[in-house]
Amino acid sequence: MEVARRHLAQNGYDGMSLTAIAEEAGTTRQALYRRWPTKADLATAAVAAMSRTAERSPTGDPYADLVRELDAFRRGIGRPDGVSMVGTMLLRSTDPELVTFYRERIVAPRRAALHEILERARKQGLLAADADIDAALGMFTGSWYARSLQGVSPLPRWAERTAAVIWRGLGGTPPPGGAGPAPTTATTVEETRAGCHC
Repeated sequence: MEVARRHLAQNGYDGMSLTAIAEEAGTTRQALYRRWPTKADLATAAVAAMSRTAERSPTGDPYADLVRELDAFRRGIGRPDGVSMVGTMLLRSTDPELVTFYRERIVAPRRAALHEILERARKQGLLAADADIDAALGMFTGSWYARSLQGVSPLPRWAERTAAVIWRGLGGTPPPGGAGPAPTTATTVEETRAGCHC
């Protein structure tokens, strides 16, 4: 997986070569195809393997969990060419299988994690009973993409500020300072090279 992630980050999906990956990994193309039948399968599996969504266990503080989840997204999408990969998924010319795998392995788990956090907060009475959670889900990551399209830099403390604004919109009151846990400022070398959309 590490070799596949590195090739994907360096060459992009179109330039990603299973032959080159197999050679560097000390295996064969046939061996790769036995486990990942297609290039799209391997590419999205490599990116999805970097996601730590499953490792971020819920705590007793839904707001802190929300900030943590958004900061994980920030670290993944903020890598070089992170947003451009997302844009590739919207092109009609993009391999449909790649789009399907990307949605199933990367987009859906993140959306599910955010949905679980907000539902938990609503059940605890931290958000309004009629909070429109479905509408809020698109606003989280959408706020990042909007600034990218404008050609402006991400907001400082984006995860915390975005969480606070949407939390209020859902009828909640952020903790004093709206801070939650301090954002992770350091992105690991592995995440940067691999293009983690955590």
